[in-house]
Amino acid sequence: MAATTATMTGDRSEIAFFDVETTVPTRTGQGFALLEFGAILVCPKTLVELHNYSTLICPSNPSLISTLSVRCNGITREAVTTAPSFSDIADTVFDILHGRIWAGHNILRFDCPRIREAFADIGRSPPEPKGTIDSLALLTQKFGRRAGDMKMASLATYFKLGKQTHRSLDDVRMNLEVLKYCATVLFLVTLIHDESSLPETFPENSWVSPNAITRSRRASKSMIDTTDSNGNTPSSSELERIPELTPGNNGMEGNHPILSFVTSSSVVHGNTDPFDMSLLRDEVNTESLERDVSMEENPVSESSEMLSAAATVSEILQLEEVDVPSIKASYVPHPRGGEKMKLLHKNGDFELHCPCLKVRFGLSTKFVDHAGRPRLSFMVDASPSLCRVLDACDKLAMNLFQGSGSESNWRHVVVRHDKYTNYPKVRINIPTLVDGNVAQYATEMYQKEGSGTMQKLVFSKFDPEELEPWLNPGTFLDAYLFLDTYDYQNRAGIRIVAKKLVIHNE
Repeated sequence: MAATTATMTGDRSEIAFFDVETTVPTRTGQGFALLEFGAILVCPKTLVELHNYSTLICPSNPSLISTLSVRCNGITREAVTTAPSFSDIADTVFDILHGRIWAGHNILRFDCPRIREAFADIGRSPPEPKGTIDSLALLTQKFGRRAGDMKMASLATYFKLGKQTHRSLDDVRMNLEVLKYCATVLFLVTLIHDESSLPETFPENSWVSPNAITRSRRASKSMIDTTDSNGNTPSSSELERIPELTPGNNGMEGNHPILSFVTSSSVVHGNTDPFDMSLLRDEVNTESLERDVSMEENPVSESSEMLSAAATVSEILQLEEVDVPSIKASYVPHPRGGEKMKLLHKNGDFELHCPCLKVRFGLSTKFVDHAGRPRLSFMVDASPSLCRVLDACDKLAMNLFQGSGSESNWRHVVVRHDKYTNYPKVRINIPTLVDGNVAQYATEMYQKEGSGTMQKLVFSKFDPEELEPWLNPGTFLDAYLFLDTYDYQNRAGIRIVAKKLVIHNE
């Protein structure tokens, strides 16, 4: 049941906006089954639609289409009776997605994992993206909470674009429209706050949202927030009416207001060009676009800056060696412009050596990166000495943060009360290093025998199932940790990152 197909171009430069509809699990352990796939290939320079494809999918077990599932997207068992199976369309889906930039609303947490699962179910390797743009994460960071919960339906209602149908191709088109409207609002705010960026005259056919002025009065605060990337999708019926603002620019550096909104992380800082497309290229090349936010604890972000921090020369301190009055928090220049908060000890970088930490909750794979790979973390019990140091860092960082003008909510690094236990706990993140399509753990890991002999753990591939047994609850380990700060999706705080783990074999 394909809507429109066309021969795909060979250079893979198009942005692939896509969306999937699935069954809704009705019991614990039940997975998702794809019911529909829709995608639009968009020119990265003009955002003009080049190709589109949509099809219903017949799941291997149609009984998974429950009443709840039908209420969600309207796709019934009868509707998919004559539809192709996923294996029938897998080649087409692979050709659309592989090697392109993927874009969509909440695709990091939902659509990307579903695609990977579908290919795994038929025994095939999944497509891999060149980069990812998750408009949920992007719009939350750049557009703020103007539209409430930032769901696609809420954004569509906010901009009077009609009701969300929860059908793949319709949702993709609505996503494009929402992105266009949000970009226009923030584009106008940029002009208001930086008159030097105003063109001498607006092009005759330039398009402006009728709600742009009244909807954007409080946009400037979110616009100047330079944060790390850590989590919709667009359509193109009117995009052709938005010409480039720099005549004669025919390359990927075209000064397009919408693409500038997607790529610029500091549009009103200093002399930064608010329409510099090279920012998108840089972020794609460094695998540092959209990141995830944990529901319970800190968002996990393996940005290039965070990983490079692990490689810096730091003083390794035992917990009892930390002089709390010598800890300070200050803002330092950020590699991509603006500033980032950093924690220092006696004016220098430092790491914490924490021996005999007990794993409370094992490896978490709940959230995924742009390619659907799990973001890994686990929780350990926090000793009084560790709490002393982290509480001091937390207080200093929070006080400095509260004077920064950010509207994010500060999340304390030590978790003292939850539904499981009242014993203090902290979450430790294991960053992932990606080289092309190859992922590996950036944390060094060793096994320590009772005799004191240590052996390095070598993992042939990135496989959380292989790593999970080493971090079971009750396991003791020594950790070498560094502290990273974040401010993302209205949440801010300190993230604890493992540079080295020594796992006790007892």
